[in-house]
Amino acid sequence: MSTPEKLQTRCVIVGGGPAGMMAGYLLARASVPVAVLEKHADFNRDFRGDTIHPSTLELMHELGLLDEFLKQPHQEVRELRGVINGQTVRIADFTQLPTRCKFIAFMPQWDFLNFLSSHAKQFPTFELHMQTEVVDLLIENERVVGVRAKTPRGEMEVRADLVIGADGRHSATHTRAGFKLRDFGVSIDVLWMRISKKQDDPEQSLGFFQHGKLLVLLDRGDYWQCGFVIPKGGFGEIQARGLSQFQGELATFAGFLHDRVAELDDWSKIKLLTVQINRLRDWCREGLLCIGDSAHAMSPAGGVGINLAIQDAVATANLLAEKLRSGPVSVDDLRKVQARREWPTQLIQGMQVFIHRRVVTGRTSGRKDSLPLLFRLLKWFPILRQLPARFIGIGPRPEHFRSANAGDIS
Repeated sequence: MSTPEKLQTRCVIVGGGPAGMMAGYLLARASVPVAVLEKHADFNRDFRGDTIHPSTLELMHELGLLDEFLKQPHQEVRELRGVINGQTVRIADFTQLPTRCKFIAFMPQWDFLNFLSSHAKQFPTFELHMQTEVVDLLIENERVVGVRAKTPRGEMEVRADLVIGADGRHSATHTRAGFKLRDFGVSIDVLWMRISKKQDDPEQSLGFFQHGKLLVLLDRGDYWQCGFVIPKGGFGEIQARGLSQFQGELATFAGFLHDRVAELDDWSKIKLLTVQINRLRDWCREGLLCIGDSAHAMSPAGGVGINLAIQDAVATANLLAEKLRSGPVSVDDLRKVQARREWPTQLIQGMQVFIHRRVVTGRTSGRKDSLPLLFRLLKWFPILRQLPARFIGIGPRPEHFRSANAGDIS
């Protein structure tokens, strides 16, 4: 049996998604030796969230990266609209937000992660290890002291003063740590698929609602990334009815797609996303902190999951970087991150549960073209659109970058 490859660093981050990569970038920028371990060979995976909200764009400005960032291919959306029972309603207006960028940027997540990792690599204390899948924690005297990983070269052991679990909702770190999860029942799942886009298609919109059903279209340039909301566990029943009926149902939501739904000619082109809303009771123990989806799985509602994860990363760097430069941090230090980020998480998850129960799957009474009261209010009183814009675009308790190093560079 071969001897595992050994690596020693100050902080090891499990997962190279938005939370992990942003935490790695910020800690390296503060001169903390940090290694990010990502199990895939690249970031190019479909059906990941693409929304970069004004709060994250504000952070990119604070880091001195905004101008270069906005040169990456993206679409800018200054308002979110929905087609509800055939009527177009403006839902959120971002143009009045107190931020530098008054829009949501739609950018493929792989472009965002490639951009961030390329800048992180400019710092001498940053390491990124691709194709490195963490399979276990190293625990000594009840303290997490590192991780064990699989690589194409064999096993690797990474020892560190702090392990940050940013490995998503199916987190190996929080599972191996024995953390307990609070689950908030969600009544929906989402089917993700691609449909080609034509030049005369309508502009980006929030989605198409019809009596408790929802189709979301995300503009990817030459194709639509489509999310179709279905009842929890209902994919099997949809498959049993057949592809042609499913294609027809999609066309009833967005009629302009009727000549293209036949592109979905095999169930392999339709991916099931199991929607979860949950969070850990405890985000940390000695030597380990979980952030992002590893600490709290979010619904796609509002597209806020990425931005909430990034806020976690900023709070982590702000609260821990200075101490981490010189040695370990205590579990009391780690609890400060949870104390700061738990309240915004609870508030957003509570709102997502409300949206699922009252808006997405809520049944409307009256005529088929009637608008639910919430949407009528948004249509009648434009000023109300600033409320969802602020909640989605900035969120509760937004984090701002604080340099933890006098020698910090832009």
